[in-house]
Amino acid sequence: MSDPALILENQLCFPLYAAARKMTGLYTPYLKEIGLTYTQYLVMMVLWEKDGIRISDICGRLRLDTGTVTPMLKKMEDEGLLNRSRCADDERTVLITLTEKGRELKEKAGDIPARVGPCVPLNREEAELLYRLLYQILGEEA
Repeated sequence: MSDPALILENQLCFPLYAAARKMTGLYTPYLKEIGLTYTQYLVMMVLWEKDGIRISDICGRLRLDTGTVTPMLKKMEDEGLLNRSRCADDERTVLITLTEKGRELKEKAGDIPARVGPCVPLNREEAELLYRLLYQILGEEA
């Protein structure tokens, strides 16, 4: 018999991983309609909340490294969604600002959470509990 500690179904990490993939998949058809990947959507949400921020701020908010974020920002710039520019005070710092096209995309994306919500088989209380527990795992308050 296998070691119970090494059985997939006994791992907390597996349902978290599988659920994250499922959630991302729920967003995919709606994001395709507006030309974004899920990770690009996350970047846009950060920028819609606060425009004109440093790459390091985006990385911090999304818990991603610059090696992941920088090429994605370059592609998004090529698509006309944002601009990258060096900070006048510190040439090492790159600021990210939305273009008009990037700001307009917010309206197109506005109904995506409402469209995805009914696809999640949790009631409001269960969803709120899961939200708090996930942030607890991340070591933060929700």
